[in-house]
Formats: sequence, structure tokens, C-alpha cells
Amino acid sequence: MPSDSKAPPAAEPVASPQRIRFTMLGIMLAMLLAMLDNAIVGTSMPTIVGDLGGLAHMSWVVTAYALATAASTPIWGKLGDLYGRKHVFLASIGVFLLGSVLSGASQSMTQLIGFRAIQGLGAGGISALAFALIGTLVSPRERGRYQGMTAAVMAIGTIGGPLVGGVVADHLGWRWAFYINIPLGLVALVWSWVMLKLPAIRSKAKIDWLGIALLTTTISAIVLAATWAGTQYAWGSWQILSLFAATVIGLVLFVASQKRAAEPVLPLRVFGDRNFVLTCLMAFGAGAVMFGSTLYLPLFQQSVQGSSATNSGLLLMPMMIPIAVVSNIAGKVMSRTGKYRIFPILGCGLLALGTGLLATMGTETSQLVSGIYLALVGIGLGFMLQMTTTIAQNSVEMRDMGVASAGVTLFRTIGGSLGVAVFGSLFTHATAGAVPVATGSGESTQISASALAKLPAQTKDAYLEAVASGTQHIFLLAACLCATAFVAALLIKEVPLRGKPTAPKPAAEQTPASTTQTA
Repeated sequence: MPSDSKAPPAAEPVASPQRIRFTMLGIMLAMLLAMLDNAIVGTSMPTIVGDLGGLAHMSWVVTAYALATAASTPIWGKLGDLYGRKHVFLASIGVFLLGSVLSGASQSMTQLIGFRAIQGLGAGGISALAFALIGTLVSPRERGRYQGMTAAVMAIGTIGGPLVGGVVADHLGWRWAFYINIPLGLVALVWSWVMLKLPAIRSKAKIDWLGIALLTTTISAIVLAATWAGTQYAWGSWQILSLFAATVIGLVLFVASQKRAAEPVLPLRVFGDRNFVLTCLMAFGAGAVMFGSTLYLPLFQQSVQGSSATNSGLLLMPMMIPIAVVSNIAGKVMSRTGKYRIFPILGCGLLALGTGLLATMGTETSQLVSGIYLALVGIGLGFMLQMTTTIAQNSVEMRDMGVASAGVTLFRTIGGSLGVAVFGSLFTHATAGAVPVATGSGESTQISASALAKLPAQTKDAYLEAVASGTQHIFLLAACLCATAFVAALLIKEVPLRGKPTAPKPAAEQTPASTTQTA
């Protein structure tokens, strides 16, 4: 039996709502760290590409981060279940900060991509363990009381991130998009170390190294196939077909290994619950929309609509503000009524509508119109993001809290990484031959607004049309993903939310040979 099943729930050391809020502040700061990074880097990407070059590899700055996050998320979650979520959570913050320092010092696009992967490793732990810690401290039914904190963090991260990213890109230089993580990360690290009071766990269970290797290989193969297909290699080439074959084989071997492992990295029992599977599918679609929007919308706004990096960050606010507001309202309604099924249905429906409308944008689309479309996407995400995690955690036992949180985060991240990879392929294909080439370099690069204004009218128009066409292709695919998520939302069952954590099992049912705990 998994060792964490014998561990008593860790919510008891924190009794009062005030103490819970105070303790959760460190977790919220760490979540803000990851949210700010995504938004800041997304807004700063045109400036980064303009400095380092490599427009064709732009998606890899996000893909490398997302790939590392996806591959490491279930590993962090399982390590937290086995060895204690607090210390593993602190380690993930440290890895993220190391990646931030190295990314800011990058001298080439290749270095930046590699260091972003290190950042992604840390982000995988922050994402998985933050929600697992919240699930440990607060039951699903009581989650609405504290949803305002999460909504506030989302508001600061999603609204402030693009704005800070624009200011950094325009005035401080893109390197500060990474260095700005350091002070906030240090505060989150120290606060969580001091305030989180959870039982320490020392497990003698073996780590599922085979499962980790197979899962990493499988995820890497599918992301590489999606990234290279149609750009570096033809869809029918032996390279792409080999990667797809590796994905299928890796998945089959991974499932087989999880059936035999004593402590599987991703226990298959959690997939026996229909609601858990459906929330993973919805998280997949939401991840693709979030990553695609924060990466490619600023590029469209700066290139086609003529916004500066700062203004393009502000122009994302119609999507960001509804995420925070709607999430807070939905959480309070869920806490009071115990009902939640309607929220993912509304969320997925609005996401499909919003992304479908974004797919109609062209060179003549005004900022007002695009803002309305973005607001629909933001409302949809507000209904979905936290609900998927809450429903998933409510679908599993306390012993699998880390795995459930990591599972939803994993599918959200895979959706983001695959989405950005495929979006990047579509965008690169659409802009091929229309992107100006830097003199003497032979490489297409993203150009600044001032350089764009100096281009001949015909060249400029062709470039803008290509960017608009690439953006249309991206959001048309996103709309199809959201429509699939909508079908999944309709199949969600209204299972009563758990109240306070259940008491630990009697000592007679425990086998202390596998796990030792210290207060």
C-alpha cells in the first residue's frame, strides 16, 4: 500500500481560519511567482527575440519550460506524498530561482531555452505542491472561504504580470523579466519555511525510477513531434513518425510499469474515477488556451495593432480581470451551496465561444473588439481553472492528494506545451517567407515597431497579413480543443464535496514498516 495512505491528514495543526490564511500566504506568494513569470516572459517575448534572434525557435522558450514542468510535475507530487510536501515544495522554489538567474544571464536563444527548462523543473513542483498543500490545509467544501486569496493572487499575477512585463521590456531590458523573480521567490521561500507546520515524513518506499523515465520519454517525444512536424520535418517524415511511435510505445510501457510498481509515480487508481479523468481533459484544453494567449496575443497586438510592449500587457487585462473576479464568485457559490457542476460547463462553453471569435481577427480588428473577445475567454477560464483542481481533489482519497493535484497540473501543462508547440508550427508556417530577414544573418527575426514602420508598404502589409493569419490558425485550433472540453464538462457528475478531513486510520490498519513520521 502507498506509504502516504498511513499518514494522518496534515490540516489539524492549523486550526483557525485566520491562521490558515496566514499560513497560506507563503503558498500564494510561490504561486504568484510562477504566474508572474509566465505573464512577464510572454509579454517580453517580442523584445527577447528582437535581441537574441531566432523567431522560428520562439515557441521553444515556452515549450522547454512547459515540457520540463509537465515531465516533473507528477514526480514532485509523488515525492511530496512520500517525503513531506513542505520540504519538497521549498526545494522546487529553489530550483525555480536558479533557473531564473541563469535565464536572465543567457547570451543566446539556445542558452535561454536550456535555462528555461531548469525554471520549468521548479515550476512543476510549485504548481503541483501548492495545490496539494492547499488541499491538505482546507477541505473542498471549505475551499470557497479562502478562494478570495487565490483570486487576489490571480488578479495580481495575471493583471500585474503583463503590465510588469511590458514595463520591463520597454525600460529595464528583457533580462529583468527573469531577475525580478528573485526577491519575490526569496520571500516565498522563507515564509513557507517558517509558517508551514506539517508532520515530517520519512518514507522507505522506493522511487519509481522506471516510471519517471518512461513518462519523461513519452512526454518529450509527443512535444518534439508536435514542434517539428510541418516546420523542420514533414508530417510524414521518418523523424516525426518515429517520435509518434515512441510516444505510443512509451505510453504502453508506462501504463504497464505503473501496474507493477510498489509506489507508482502516477497511480492508475486515480483514473478509475470519471470526474478525475474529465477534469484532466478540461485542464488540457485550458492549458492550451492560456499558454497560447499569453505568448501569441502580445505578438499580434504589437505587430498588427501597433501596441508597445507595455500597452500590449494592458490590452490583456480584459482577459485577466474576469479570471480573478469570476473565480472568486464561483468559489463562494460552491462553498455555500456545495454545487459546482454548472461552472465547468459555463467555463468551457465561453472558452469555445471566445477562442472562436479570436480566430476571426484580422489586420483591421480594433483593440476594442479584440478586448471583448478576450473578456469571454477570461470569464471562461475564471469558471474553470480552480474548479478543475477542486473537483479532482474531491475525487480521490487524502493519500492521493499530491498525485491528484499533480495530475491535473500535468494535463494542464501538457495541454500548454503541446498547444504552444502546435501553435508555433502553425504560426511559423503561416509567416514563412513574410518575416523580414536580418541583413547578413540569413535568419528571420521579429522586428520592432519602429523597424516595421520603415519597411516598404508591400512588405509591411505582407508581414502583417501573415501574423494575422498565423494568429487565426492558432485560435481556430484552440476553439476546437475548447469544444471538446465542453463535451467533457457535460459529463461531470455532481459528487458531494468533502467537509473536514477524515481522521487517520486506526493504528491496526497501518504498517509502520514503510513510513516513519515525526511531528
